[in-house]
Parts: sequence; structure tokens; C-alpha cells
Amino acid sequence: MANASAHLVVGRDGTITQLAPFTTKTWHAGVNHWDGLTGLNQYSIGIEMDNAGPLTAVGDKLTAWFGKSYPKSQAIFATLPLDTEPKWWHAFSEKQILIGVELAKMLVQYYGLKDMLGHDDIAPDRKRDPGPAFPLGHIRALVMGRSQEEGDWYQVMASALNIRSGPCSEYDLVASPLTQGTKLLALEKRDRWTKVDVEPSGLSSGQDLEGWVFNRYIESLNGPIIQRTR
Repeated sequence: MANASAHLVVGRDGTITQLAPFTTKTWHAGVNHWDGLTGLNQYSIGIEMDNAGPLTAVGDKLTAWFGKSYPKSQAIFATLPLDTEPKWWHAFSEKQILIGVELAKMLVQYYGLKDMLGHDDIAPDRKRDPGPAFPLGHIRALVMGRSQEEGDWYQVMASALNIRSGPCSEYDLVASPLTQGTKLLALEKRDRWTKVDVEPSGLSSGQDLEGWVFNRYIESLNGPIIQRTR
């Protein structure tokens, strides 16, 4: 029997189904880690959204892994950060998104939750959900009461820091190594890597530059982004 469960499921029509009490640890995340924590099942409330995930094109239809077909009007063609090629993804319904936002707001306020994460944030080596069809950054900003434009600033601590096209050392370099003290605006934070926008003054060309850097070698202007080594 699979060790898989969650606290809540939001259907495509917006229906909310509770599967377990919030005082019970569920098994929605599997093996994972985030910002110094491992086993986030014991720290989180798991919400699943009814969605078919990645789809395969068969003629003019798109087919899910379980055999059901969907029209292209119910999907988007997009690329995950860890993937190199775009693919079709089942779109979430408008009702599902609206109800999901209100549900998350209520849980954050009642339980004092600190953040909102996807499975692909905490287990990127094996998880791909909620996927690019789910506007997690926009929803996180709404739920947590943050401005979508606001970001966290960091600086390079190492004498030279590689900046890559993706969140792994196997990705290509996008520019020469960044020098110590270069300021970085965090665009997307993950457990080991952060996508950043490099302040133009830190570049000899003065042009815009985005890429991924290893968290161990950057420091927040208010303190380290992480306190551990892995």
C-alpha cells in the first residue's frame, strides 16, 4: 500500500474535501527538505488540487498518464525550471484557484503558517507538481499578503560565484563568476539554489543578468539565507 495522503483536496468545481484532521500528520510530500527542515509532512498542511498534470499529445487530443483525454483549450504549453523542453500541462479551473486562495488564506491566518510551498520546491529531484499551470508565485503573494514586486536582496560571500541557467551544477554558466559583494535580487528561492537578478552595477557590461546561484555562498542583507551545509 502506498504511503500517500493529504489533509485536503480541492476539486475542479471548487469542492473542498477533508481527508484527515489537521492534527494528524499526512504523507503528501514524501522525502523532502526546505530551509534547514527535513520531513515537512510533520510541519505542514497538505492541500492537493485535482489536476491531471503533464499531458501527452496524441493527434489533436492531450492524454493523461491514466488514459483520459483533454482538449488543448484546457491545457498550457510550458517548461518547468528543471526541464529543458516544454510540454503540455492540464490547466487548473478558475473556480479551483479562487477557492484554493481563500482556503489557504484562512489556514495561514488561523494557524500562523509561515510560507506556502509546492512539492517541486521541497523535493525538486523527484516532484514536478503543482507544475507551471499553477501560478504559485502569484497565489503565494496573495495568500501571504506580500507584494508581487517585492523581493529579498542578497550579496555574494565567495570570492567568485558561478551563476547558471538552472538550479543544479550540471547546468551551463550564463556569465563569468560573480565577485564578492555583488548584490542579488532573489526571484525564486529553493532549498539549495536561488534564481537571482544581478544588480547591473555588479556587472562590467551593465546589462541585466538572471541565473541560479548556490545558496551556501550568498548572504541576505539581514543575515544568511541558510544556516547549514548539505
